[in-house]
Amino acid sequence: MTISTKMRDFAEKSSWIRKMFEEGAKMKAEHGAENVFDFSLGNPDVPPPSEYNKVIREIVKDETPGVHAYMPNGGYPWVREALAGKMSKEQGVNVFHGDMLMTCGAAGAINIVMKALLNPGEEVILLAPYFVEYNFYVDNHGGVSKVVQTDAEFNLDLAAIEAALTSKTKAVITNSPNNPTGQIYSQEALNELGALLDRKGAEFKTTIYLLADEPYRKIIFDDNVVGSVLQSTRNSIVLSSYSKDLSLPGERIGYLAVHPDITDKAALLNAITLANRILGFVNAPALMQRVVAELQDASVDNSIYQKRRETFCKILTDAGFDFIPPKGAFYVFPKSPIEDDVKFCAILQEEKILAVPGRGFGAPGYIRLAFCVDDAIIAGSADAFKRSMAKAKAL
Repeated sequence: MTISTKMRDFAEKSSWIRKMFEEGAKMKAEHGAENVFDFSLGNPDVPPPSEYNKVIREIVKDETPGVHAYMPNGGYPWVREALAGKMSKEQGVNVFHGDMLMTCGAAGAINIVMKALLNPGEEVILLAPYFVEYNFYVDNHGGVSKVVQTDAEFNLDLAAIEAALTSKTKAVITNSPNNPTGQIYSQEALNELGALLDRKGAEFKTTIYLLADEPYRKIIFDDNVVGSVLQSTRNSIVLSSYSKDLSLPGERIGYLAVHPDITDKAALLNAITLANRILGFVNAPALMQRVVAELQDASVDNSIYQKRRETFCKILTDAGFDFIPPKGAFYVFPKSPIEDDVKFCAILQEEKILAVPGRGFGAPGYIRLAFCVDDAIIAGSADAFKRSMAKAKAL
């Protein structure tokens, strides 16, 4: 066997999202892209804000010697300074440039934190439904994922989280607005979670970190407000990227911020910075660091996603789906009308609809639909959803 047993097993269990994306490519080649309703991949299609094009054109003109050289592994200090100002407003806590690191996307941020925190066998709690790659990120660094379900409306279940905490628990990962549900955790709930982790950490004579993965923070609807984990506990870290709010997922530019009073701050920051180097990221892309420094107040046109959410929710309601309208992000997470979510995704596929089974997110019995697609795809799917529901009910 040329590859490791672990990677062979991972390949078999790997992301349902990618599996459906690959299936979609085949279907589009066979039937034409306009005839396939692909809601499988959270790949933002809304263009970056106009300021982005202006800024990047100016920055690429810079021919100063060393402009593309190596930098401090945590990123340009002046870029972190700009970002710290934004984070301070956003989180309601004074964050300084020394509390920040620039990273290769939010995925890079999570991996370097896992590398810095985990000893072999220590546990990280994932709140289901959760982003499908979290399991792999934890395993990358010798940790063990422990899945805890949220409540019926995908809010935090504090009792279930408390029951899962042990002396081996090193961190809890939150994701709000959530992929795949679109749920947003309230400030009150986050405060209760932070207090719980502080209390249990003291009881176990350890530190339990609260990690917030927040790439969808600016993709919110109505008057919803995203809570601040930095206000919830001093042992908190925010991890994020510009993939969604600037529509730059392929540029792999992200960041993290530790609470200014986090436990063992100097040692933690040193470990995270070292992990950035030895895991091969070295530093976040230099060009994109300089670009995003100028775009702290910019964001995509969120009204486009808001309109799509309204259109899509009506289509799903008319077809008879049971779901909670998302408060943020660009996903809907309906219940499957039959117990087997994989089988229902196959029924949808017969109608040229591509969805992702909920079991890939730790929530069997649901499906995820991404509405970061052209309006025509959403509108054109209405009859196909009705036919799929009729087929499922006829079983």
